[in-house]
Amino acid sequence: MQAPPTSSAPPTAPRRHRRSKAVGFAALAVSLLMAFPTAQSAFGDETAELPGGGDLGPNVLVFDPSTPDIQGKVDEVFKKQESNQFGTDRYALMFKPGTYDNINAQIGFYTSIAGLGLNPDDTTFNGDVTVDAGWFDGNATQNFWRSAENLALNPVSGTNRWAVSQAAPFRRMHVKGGLNLAPDGYGWASGGYIADSKIDGEVGPYSQQQWYTRDSSIGGWGNGVWNMTFSGVEGAPAQSFPEPPYTTLDNTPVSREKPFLYLDGDDYKVFVPAKRTNARGTSWGNGTPQGESIPLDQFYVVKPGATAETINAAVDQGLHLLFTPGVYHVDQTIDIDRADTVALGLGLATIIPDNGVTAVKVGDVDGVKLAGLLIDAGTTNSESLIEVGPEGSSANHSDNPTSLQDVFVRVGGAGAGKATNGLVVNSNDTIIDHTWLWRADHGDGVGWETNRSDYGLTVNGDNVLATGLFVEHFNKYDVQWNGENGKTIFFQNEKAYDAPNQAAIQNGDIKGYAAYKVADSVTTHEGWGMGSYCYFNVDPTIRQQHGFQAPVKPGVKFHDLLVVSLGGQGQYDHVINDTGSPTSGTDTIPSQVVSFP
Repeated sequence: MQAPPTSSAPPTAPRRHRRSKAVGFAALAVSLLMAFPTAQSAFGDETAELPGGGDLGPNVLVFDPSTPDIQGKVDEVFKKQESNQFGTDRYALMFKPGTYDNINAQIGFYTSIAGLGLNPDDTTFNGDVTVDAGWFDGNATQNFWRSAENLALNPVSGTNRWAVSQAAPFRRMHVKGGLNLAPDGYGWASGGYIADSKIDGEVGPYSQQQWYTRDSSIGGWGNGVWNMTFSGVEGAPAQSFPEPPYTTLDNTPVSREKPFLYLDGDDYKVFVPAKRTNARGTSWGNGTPQGESIPLDQFYVVKPGATAETINAAVDQGLHLLFTPGVYHVDQTIDIDRADTVALGLGLATIIPDNGVTAVKVGDVDGVKLAGLLIDAGTTNSESLIEVGPEGSSANHSDNPTSLQDVFVRVGGAGAGKATNGLVVNSNDTIIDHTWLWRADHGDGVGWETNRSDYGLTVNGDNVLATGLFVEHFNKYDVQWNGENGKTIFFQNEKAYDAPNQAAIQNGDIKGYAAYKVADSVTTHEGWGMGSYCYFNVDPTIRQQHGFQAPVKPGVKFHDLLVVSLGGQGQYDHVINDTGSPTSGTDTIPSQVVSFP
C-alpha cells in the first residue's frame, strides 16, 4: 500500500498496489516514411558522397502560429496514438518560436512534442501539454515512450498534467504554474524523469511511486510515496529519507543536457549543450546556454529504408546522424567511431538489429552523443544491443565523455526478441542520463525463455555516472557494475515477474540475482536513492535474498535504499547483502535501509 499522501494530496486520492505492469510494445515493422532521395556526387575515386541536410519527412509535423487548425492536427495524431502501444507509427510535433493560444496538446505513444527555439521561452503555449490515462481507466502505469521538450506553458487551469511512467522524459520545459504528475482521479502511476526544467509552481507527484528530477528549478514539491530523488534542483525538499522519502543532492557531479533541434532564422541546427560539473539549476536560465550549434547540412537525415551500410558510410564521411521518426531494421552494426559524433532520434526512432548483430557500437573515443533512440531486440539473440567502447577500452574521456540520453532498450513485447545484454559500457567516464532498459513483462513473445535476456546493464568502464537509471525484469542481474568509481543517482527496478520457481533464479548459494550487483573486486562505488521491487506472479512463494549486493569496503557506499514486495507476490529477505529487514505479508510497504555500510 502506498505511503500516506501529505496534506497537498486530495483526501479522496486512493491507496493502491502496484499492478502487474501490462506493457504494450509497438510492433516494429512498417513505417509510413519514404526513403530519403539521395542525389549523390563524387566523393574520392570510388565512394559516392551522401548529402547532408534535407527535409525531415512526413512524420515530423512543423507548426507556426499561423498554421490553420493546429488543435485539429494535434488531436488527429493523439487519436491514433493514445492507446497505440503496439503500433508502428512514430511522430514528432515541432513548434516554431512564437505564441500559440488555446492549445491542449495531448501526447500519446511514440509521440514527441518540442519547441524549435534556442530557449524554452521562445515557444510559448497559452495552454497545456497533457498526458492522462482515460484510455486505461485512469491507470497511468502504461504511459510510456513519449516526451516533451523545450516549451513554455501557461496552463489553462494553472497546473499542467503529465501523468506518465517510464521512458517519458520532461526536458527543458518552463511551466508557468504547477505540474501534476498523476492521472485524473489520482490513479496509479510509476514515473518518471524531469531535467533542465523550470516549474514556477508546485510539482504534485501524488500517486507516483518514484521520480527523479535533475538540474532544474521548482516552486515546491507536494509529497512522496517510496523514492523521490533530486540532484541539482533549486527548490527541492530537504534530505529526509525515509519519512518523507526524499533523497536530495545539492548538485549533480557531471551532466550534459540532451542535444536538440532548433531554428536559427530559417535554418535548422542541432544545439549540443556543454558539459557541466557540479551543476545546479537549468542550463538556460541565465540566457544563451553554453554549447555548440551544428547546421543540419552536417547531419545525414536518416529515413526508413536507409541501411546500416549507408548510415555507416555517412559517419565515415564525417556526418552526424539525425534519425527521423520511424523504424529501422539493420543487418549490420551501426558503428560510431568518430569523436564528437551526434546521433539524435526524433519521435522515438526505433532500431531493430537483425541476424543477431549489436544494433549500435560506439568506439573508445571522446564525446559521442546518443540521444532519443529506442533499441528493440530482434528475433535472433544479440550478444548486446548497445555497446559503448570495445572490450578493454582504457582511454581517459573525463574532459569530453560520451553520453546516452533518453536511450531506451526493450526485449520482447512486440514479438519474440532476445539479447544476452541490453547495454554494455566499456568506455571510461560515460554519462548514462535517463535510460529504461526493459525485458518485456507483457505483450507478444513474452516468456521466461521466449524473450530471454540475462543482463540489463553491464558497466566495465571506470568513472561511469548514471543519472535516472530504470532497469527491469532481466533474467539474472539487472545491473552488474564491474568498473571502479561508478556512481548512480536514482535507480528504479522490478525483478522479473515471470520466474517459474525458486530454482530458476538460484544464484549458487544465493536466492536470486540482485537487481544491482557491484563486483567483489570494486573498491570505490556510490549510489543514492535506489529501489528494487518484486512481483513474482507465477510463483508468489519465491524469496529474493536481497535487492542489492556489494563488497563491504570503505569506498563502497549506498544512501537511501529500499526494497518492496508488490502486493506480497514474493518477498525480499534483506535490502543489501544480509543487511536490512525483510519484506513480509501482502502489504506493499518498503523495507528500508538508510545507508551502507
